[in-house]
Amino acid sequence: MTIYNRVLKFKKRYPGTLVFRLKKHAKVVENVLDKDEQVLYAFCGQRNDQMSMFFDSSVIALTNKRLIIGQKRLFWGYFVITVTPELFNDLKIRSGLFFGSVEIDTVKENIFISNLDKKSLDEIETMVNKIMLDNKRRLKSLSK
Repeated sequence: MTIYNRVLKFKKRYPGTLVFRLKKHAKVVENVLDKDEQVLYAFCGQRNDQMSMFFDSSVIALTNKRLIIGQKRLFWGYFVITVTPELFNDLKIRSGLFFGSVEIDTVKENIFISNLDKKSLDEIETMVNKIMLDNKRRLKSLSK
């Protein structure tokens, strides 16, 4: 299943999530995947910390190696942020009146994903924590 199809399923399950241009953003993530990398979970949201901003749509994919956030710029270029398991610290969930947000705390920075359907927050929290912690444990066991 392509990343776009996974994100489309997420968007259909949680229609309150405010995003645009999913196909373009998903293509950015697909282009940076390694050949042996498997996508385990994907969702979409706005890559910013303000609920009033809705021009930063992004696709977030969790793989067996890392977390990838991809965003196609409007005219040319793109943004990609990757978080490897050893840099993942914590995850914070916030639920507001209409939307929810996720804060991914890493060693170097905090990444905010906002304008998420409030009903999606439990699923996102469970999947991000589970996959990133499993990757972290697997990485530690390989280094021993």
